Amino acid sequence: MKKSIQSTAIIGAGVSSISFTSDKKSKIKRATNSITTTIPKPIQVVIDDVGWWSGKDGSKYQEPYRTGINRDHVPEDYMAIVKLGKALGVRPQAAFILGEWDRQNTLRNVPHCTWMGNKWDNSKWVGPWLEEASDIINTNKENFEITMHGLGHEWWTNGVFTRAEWADKNGVMRPKDDLEKHIDAFAEIMEQNNLGDLPTSFVPTAFNHGFGITPGNEVSIAAILNKRGFKYINTPFSNMLNKEKIKYEIFGIDSGIMTVDRGSDILDWDVIGIKPQGAINGTTCGMHWPNLLHENPSRNLEIVDGWIKLLAPYNEKQETLLAKNSLAFQQQLAHYKCTDINSSSKEINLDFSKTDALGTTIKHNEITVKVNSPKKLVFSTDHVNIESVSSIKRSESILYTLTINRSNIKQATIKFM
Repeated sequence: MKKSIQSTAIIGAGVSSISFTSDKKSKIKRATNSITTTIPKPIQVVIDDVGWWSGKDGSKYQEPYRTGINRDHVPEDYMAIVKLGKALGVRPQAAFILGEWDRQNTLRNVPHCTWMGNKWDNSKWVGPWLEEASDIINTNKENFEITMHGLGHEWWTNGVFTRAEWADKNGVMRPKDDLEKHIDAFAEIMEQNNLGDLPTSFVPTAFNHGFGITPGNEVSIAAILNKRGFKYINTPFSNMLNKEKIKYEIFGIDSGIMTVDRGSDILDWDVIGIKPQGAINGTTCGMHWPNLLHENPSRNLEIVDGWIKLLAPYNEKQETLLAKNSLAFQQQLAHYKCTDINSSSKEINLDFSKTDALGTTIKHNEITVKVNSPKKLVFSTDHVNIESVSSIKRSESILYTLTINRSNIKQATIKFM
């Protein structure tokens, strides 16, 4: 049965008219009647070093850098992430360090993960704030996603650390058996705090990472993570070992796991209390936890508002969108890079053959397409399920956003009139 959908235009405050030209990189296609279509580039919000309770930079004493700020963290700092997610309609990824959530001193038995070794004592950080923070996370799961970052962030040998927990400074993976114990401990501390199962996403600490198998190892860390149910790794490619093996420029597939280029962050890792300025040039809006916060926790929302103002316009552009969660991000990124789109004056043609050949551990059934038109349009199709259509009214055009579920078909045609 043919499905026909027309949206109601939403007037976007402060949205001005934008002119688009044919662009191979952004896949904007201009039809003969000035209607343009594109598979927009997704942008994922990723926040590193969430989870510390002490903000103190202890690196001079062979303790972790932590978040490098001059105050302790409080439950309000977790709510800042939720507020950002709710305002933008997304689920930010919080890359967690879980060492200071250890209620049972589990890390005494995990090698290389703390400066105290088998004398590890986390009693200072066990208190009601743990329940408060876990309650914030568990009651706001649509706007807060735990991502595995690490236990102590660094790698300690006889009380002295080197960077970092999962790989050395050259990107060479740490010994497999030790990493397995770190992952087990991460899962155990999550269970201690009612935080759910292991995440499915991973951000390497200090961005020390190797793509594929690294010297001295028989497997890659991606292969280890794959067996634990992980789907996605986010890290800058600029200092990644074996980056020349990346096939799709902004991401690669390592043992079935999508490994995505984070690019550069707008702010340094320990900047706090500053409203962000700049542009997101890649596929990740990366930041560290202090970048979202204020020295006075009661003023956190002032900084959150700054990020909302910076990021919201990316949903109003034809060439970009904010990914609503990590799964949607992976799916859209695959389509952005690999799915072919062509337009005529009356239809959009999509070819998913290259996308289906990726070999990732996820299916790429959901795709978002944007259409810019000087007139109102009605969309119809016999091939896919158009799950939603929204629109923004511009001064001289309407920008439509179509969310499509294409099941397992290889090609699809969407007609408009």
